Amino acid sequence: MSTRASLTATGAAIAAIALFGASGVASARVYLGINIGVAPPAVPAEVVGVAPAPGYVWTAGYWNWIGGRYLWVPGRWIAPRPGFYWVQPHWAHGGYGWRFAGGHWARR
Repeated sequence: MSTRASLTATGAAIAAIALFGASGVASARVYLGINIGVAPPAVPAEVVGVAPAPGYVWTAGYWNWIGGRYLWVPGRWIAPRPGFYWVQPHWAHGGYGWRFAGGHWARR
């Protein structure tokens, strides 16, 4: 990410907090990320095994960018959240390189 883009994102985050953070009426979420110029390695095969309890969701392993290199984070079982579904973590390629989207729960 360029210095200008980083400063713009930081300024937007500060403005959002200043406008919405203390009001108690509205809230804002700010997501900052980086673009990586090197594609993540191929995803290795994982042994999923049996869920620890009914309804548990498997969140697949993924490559995380830490300390200037990719490190494997193994998959795991997570407890279900009623009214939500799990969005798997993944890497997407765009005009400026590779960007990571972390796994999260989304409303049905």
